[in-house]
Amino acid sequence: MSGIGIILGAGIYALMGEAAPLAGNALWLSFIISSVVAAFTALSYGELSSMFPSAAAEYEYVKNAIGRRVAFVIGWLIILSAVISSSAVAIGFGNYLAVLVNIPPIVSAIGLLIVLSLLLFIGIKESAWVAIIFTSIEALGLLIIFVIGVPYWGSVNYLEMPLGINGVMAAAALIFFAYLGFEEIVKLSEETNEPNRNIPRAIILAMIISTVLYILVSFSSVSILGWEVLANSQAPFSQIANAALGANGGFLLTIIALFATSNTVLLLLLAGSRIVYGMSKFRSLPRILGKVHHRTRTPWVSIVVVVLAAVVFLFVGDLEFLASANNYTLFLSFIFINASVLILRYTSPELKRPFRIPLNIKNIPLLSVFGLLTCIILLTQLNLDAIILGIILTVVGVVLAFLSKE
Repeated sequence: MSGIGIILGAGIYALMGEAAPLAGNALWLSFIISSVVAAFTALSYGELSSMFPSAAAEYEYVKNAIGRRVAFVIGWLIILSAVISSSAVAIGFGNYLAVLVNIPPIVSAIGLLIVLSLLLFIGIKESAWVAIIFTSIEALGLLIIFVIGVPYWGSVNYLEMPLGINGVMAAAALIFFAYLGFEEIVKLSEETNEPNRNIPRAIILAMIISTVLYILVSFSSVSILGWEVLANSQAPFSQIANAALGANGGFLLTIIALFATSNTVLLLLLAGSRIVYGMSKFRSLPRILGKVHHRTRTPWVSIVVVVLAAVVFLFVGDLEFLASANNYTLFLSFIFINASVLILRYTSPELKRPFRIPLNIKNIPLLSVFGLLTCIILLTQLNLDAIILGIILTVVGVVLAFLSKE
């Protein structure tokens, strides 16, 4: 439920309008391309999480495969990803709320981050129950969009690509943001029963369910509005429901979108605070960041730090830019995650792997190789400004890696 909750809310509720002018009515194809690419890396996460069930997640995977300093940089990028993602989706929340009330999106986003940080402080069980309820609501919203769009299927040319296949690929690189969430599941390893078995299972199920919903919804969305209208919409699902069902439908989808985006922000903040906590236990980050509240048993210092950082990124303001910058940090991290699987297959073949990636030639998992190569390709599709910011953030991580002590 956590994986589905992050994946569904992260992109499709907030980014449909940003991807439409790139892919046109072939939006569905961009979703398929992104899902295949995401699946390669998701399986690598499945194998690594079954070997090292830890809240430090990517940090521990890369540390065991390559070394502490590289692991620090990857952990740093993953933390930034959680922070930037939560900022981007919080802005999406603000855009939807602005449809109902006259409040600037950035003000709504700050308020959301503060409220959710309090919920995370209260406890993991309370946060989990809220996430389960909100996930159910946001999945219902996607099903509504799919169902109301079925009568419109066939009304447009689904291969209309205003920018050709390059536009479809560029949209796929952006839409990859909509599949992010599978990697956040692994941060909950220390709060999950039988994580060696259940974390890989959760990753696979979350990816399958989300992908099916995305493809169906993308067909319905372009069928109802067409890509030209979607491209100019700040709250696309509200506009889709309004076109098909009238004002009441638009109002309903706006409410559901508020649940979806707030749920994703909650789960991203949860995951971000847990990897900060995990890295502090390894002393790669200051020990105070691992401080756990005596009553709620939550890492309250790491929660505060992650939320404050998310507030800072809100002032970047551009949703597409935030999503692209976030994708840079994740594409680079995913390259190292896939590489870690390949390296550990040779350096530590004796380690127990409760989940093992299928399709191997000798001891080489082909899907991890594909994951590594496709992430490199998608990285080159991002806009130049996002790549420059990503490089700067990576360099900062390298400097901090040499300054940190374990």
